[in-house]
Amino acid sequence: MDSDSNTVVVTGFGPFRQYLVNSSWEAVKELSKQGLGKNIDLRIMQLPVVYQKAKEQVFKIWTTLQPLLTVHVGLASSAPGIVLEQCGRNKGYRERDACGFHPEGGCCVPDGPEKIESAINMKTLWKNTSVEGIEIIFSRDAGRYICDYTYYTSLYYGQGRAAFIHVPPLSTWVTADFLGKALRRIILEMLKQCGKETE
Repeated sequence: MDSDSNTVVVTGFGPFRQYLVNSSWEAVKELSKQGLGKNIDLRIMQLPVVYQKAKEQVFKIWTTLQPLLTVHVGLASSAPGIVLEQCGRNKGYRERDACGFHPEGGCCVPDGPEKIESAINMKTLWKNTSVEGIEIIFSRDAGRYICDYTYYTSLYYGQGRAAFIHVPPLSTWVTADFLGKALRRIILEMLKQCGKETE
């Protein structure tokens, strides 16, 4: 996964349903304060919980910034820990977004492959990374909602150079600062897989 780019884009999602504060965006903002080392140009972006708008922004990330890697972070309300997602799926999107829509035919990219795997080996990452105070989980199903839809779209446009991390809601022990530090550790491991030593 060689690329001349030193740009890494990390996205979180905006509010939806009862989650007026989305832990994914709070964690990404904390990560941006810490950075990913002096050699990496970290860009952060908030995506709306709306299929079409999220897809447009992902397309724009890949066409204008041409990053080495894009890491999407989403909220999984029932996750017992931090979940590393290996692949995105193209079909089965029936749940309505924050604007009441779902994709035509329940599909991300008509004629796209059924699933796309990340170039990042999440299983290796899962085995090699630990964060004190929270469980790290490996997953092959990102849930057929905006998270999975965004992931698939990004994998499609970025030719596999995307990753997805689900984080739990904020709580007294899972703070934005805690999640930001955890993201930093995980993304630095991803960058090692990309052949980028950052520190």
